[in-house]
Amino acid sequence: QVQLVESGGGLVQPGGSLRLSCATSGFPFQFYAINWYRRAPGKERELVATITASGHATNYPDSVKSRFTVSRDNANNAAHLQMNNLKFEDTAVYYCNAGVNWGQGTRVTVSS
Repeated sequence: QVQLVESGGGLVQPGGSLRLSCATSGFPFQFYAINWYRRAPGKERELVATITASGHATNYPDSVKSRFTVSRDNANNAAHLQMNNLKFEDTAVYYCNAGVNWGQGTRVTVSS
């Protein structure tokens, strides 16, 4: 069956970095754009990164641009989200998405 499994979340201080991973199986990963979303407590879900199926194009909202970098490894059916210079407002559960398929999320907490 289709699976997307996020990992790499945790507790980090402001200014720190985390690298999230999304391991996938059960669908043709190389044909799907990958999106990373987050949902902060009390807020709407927010799209924070997109990478095309080929990996040749990416997109970010202004809130994370220049701090977050999305990448993918089509040979291993995985995607990654490198997050640098983390801020308090980056605290959220982060989800990997491909088409109608979603992971369970990984929690990121930015706190001093």
